[in-house]
Amino acid sequence: MKPFMDKDFLLQTETAQRLYHEHAAKMPIIDYHCHLVPQMIAENKPFRSITELWLGGDHYKWRAMRSNGVPERFCTGQDTSDWEKFEKWAETVPYTFRNPLYHWTHLELRTAFGIDKILNPRTAREIFDECNEKLQNDPSLTPRGLMQKYNVETVCTTDDPVDDLHWHQQIREENASMGVKSEENGSRSSVHVYPAWRPDKSMAVDNVVTFREYVGKLAETSDVDINDFKDMVDALQRRHDFFAENGCRLSDHGIEEFYAEDYTDVEIADIFDKALCGRDLSDEEVRKFKSAMLVVFAEMDHASGWVQQYHYGAIRDNNTRMFAQLGPDTGFDSIGQFNTAKAMSKFLDRLDSQDKLTKTILYNLNPADNEVVATMLGNFQDGSVPGKIQWGSGWWFLDQKDGMTKQMNALSLLGLLSRFVGMLTDSRSFLSYPRHEYFRRTLCNLLGNDVENGEIPFEEMERVEQMVEDICYWNAKRYFKF
Repeated sequence: MKPFMDKDFLLQTETAQRLYHEHAAKMPIIDYHCHLVPQMIAENKPFRSITELWLGGDHYKWRAMRSNGVPERFCTGQDTSDWEKFEKWAETVPYTFRNPLYHWTHLELRTAFGIDKILNPRTAREIFDECNEKLQNDPSLTPRGLMQKYNVETVCTTDDPVDDLHWHQQIREENASMGVKSEENGSRSSVHVYPAWRPDKSMAVDNVVTFREYVGKLAETSDVDINDFKDMVDALQRRHDFFAENGCRLSDHGIEEFYAEDYTDVEIADIFDKALCGRDLSDEEVRKFKSAMLVVFAEMDHASGWVQQYHYGAIRDNNTRMFAQLGPDTGFDSIGQFNTAKAMSKFLDRLDSQDKLTKTILYNLNPADNEVVATMLGNFQDGSVPGKIQWGSGWWFLDQKDGMTKQMNALSLLGLLSRFVGMLTDSRSFLSYPRHEYFRRTLCNLLGNDVENGEIPFEEMERVEQMVEDICYWNAKRYFKF
């Protein structure tokens, strides 16, 4: 019987162990898509407790706690103590066997706090107190400290076009100052933090009330009077340019499905006018407007040389009662089922036919779409960039061993795994970086098994080793030009 989560965790063969320990583990982390709050990075304040760091905003844990019969006040309640919430999480952990939360929980305790104990009700108080003592006294457990502890080189946050990017600017200025100091003592300067453009609200005409409010904010931020659709595009272009000036090189779009309806410029102008006047739109009008906006954004990204990302396939805020109580992103979303292949193809082809298709990453949430996406990539590779059209790593409900393995297997069979840009956290937590380790161990186990099964020649081990380092780091470094 193997010990629980030893140094060879998930690594079933000697070759897998060699690939991980000698190659994958040493590579820096490029976390090119996350939801960290830039202000927290800039201010670098110590965390109040392990509960704030671990449970404050983690809807993965909240979902598990609710499923275990834990009342909501111990998940998101404001009148419940940090210890009470932690205690309820500790009571839930033994019920998460075979859920990735069990592995993530213990990886995070071990790598961040040096705690090898198993979390359960018997150890909860001891672990709670030890974590809190370290959080108050160990500078490596602040937001920036954790990023450096995990050898994070670059992160890209997720930012709305109306964001003033003040905190990003402050981080960049402080990094420039620290860079001088680091050169003097030979150490590496701080983590690079870049904004990423997330313009979802500017196409959300499903709700004309919130859309009109957003247009007002955009007008104020861009200093453009928005009276028609052309003004809207001009305002967004100004913000796009501003983001580029502040280091942005990626966009990201959270969409239910791809939109590729046929439309005319006159139709889109009329639809925008209706929305701006507060008149409800038909489903057809909504889809046409979103189709037009996706093209507008893609053309901006192509002109700026950015990478565009599309996260699609989620049904959000399913529980209307809890949405009214807690708002979005609180653990009430699920995998959707959309017939989007033709629309995805039409959208990409519309851009490609005009030579306006920039580097693109596609993330599906429904594993039933795996082979659809894997085969879609090859339709639009043009030889200009290795892996120009990418299939993003297993996302959200799929960022676990089974989801990652299925994604990499399908990509291997139908594309080039060697050119894959690898893992990202997609997380709001500074303790999520062990997910990169989890991914890297899974990758090395796949390749190690292939070598030992005689499916990859042992004589090509040098190439396999380089492949591991490329997927863990170098492919992303080159692809995003960090």
